[in-house]
Amino acid sequence: MTAAIELRGVNKNFGLTTVIRDINLTVAQGERHALIGPNGAGKSTTFNLISGYMAPTSGTVLLRDQVISGLAPYQINRRGLSRSFQVTNVFARMTVWENLRCSVLWATGQRYAFWKNVDNLPEVRERTARIMQDIGLVSRRDVPAGLLTYAEQRALEIGITVAGGADVILLDEPTAGMSHAETERAVSLIRRLTEGRTLLIVEHDMSVVFGLADRISVLVYGQIIASGTPEEIRKNPKVKEAYLGEEAA
Repeated sequence: MTAAIELRGVNKNFGLTTVIRDINLTVAQGERHALIGPNGAGKSTTFNLISGYMAPTSGTVLLRDQVISGLAPYQINRRGLSRSFQVTNVFARMTVWENLRCSVLWATGQRYAFWKNVDNLPEVRERTARIMQDIGLVSRRDVPAGLLTYAEQRALEIGITVAGGADVILLDEPTAGMSHAETERAVSLIRRLTEGRTLLIVEHDMSVVFGLADRISVLVYGQIIASGTPEEIRKNPKVKEAYLGEEAA
């Protein structure tokens, strides 16, 4: 098994408080892996450690066998890892088109140059248009992102996350706050956009987790207490006791 993401003995302390405790986690290349656990378990902190927004107190984070712990987020992104955030994080005053185009520019090899008109870059236009079609926001092309509905903003953020061409995607609670119908559409979008990529997702909706993930890891009080297939996690007595309860039935 080739690892896309690997955490080896990772700890994270905030002062005297240990939030992440000796985590060992492997996400295989091309799999959809869910990280679940109760509120305060350390899921978002784990995402921050992987994506470079925090450095581990000890231990090592690897991306395709290359150590990335200690690198800045932009350096990790340029190595092929992209993430979304628990709170929607788009450029509110920019249009849907402009938000997506910003993410596409770097991936197509474009760098800042004041003499270039980005509207005259055919590859950027085509790729931006394709992603906008994929996320179902063609009719909202020229609408400022801040005026989109919540579900549309989440779809836009997922589009931005994959637009840069990363093959390792981290999504932090992408369906939080959505209705059942919106969740179904979001899951369909995630499944489609992450085809052939590696996905690590934090999600509280167990129907999403068990319907989308190839493997699941359970984080409780900063420790991984179980990893396995959805069926193995359903049957794990430690997981039932610590987290799933009735939802495992």
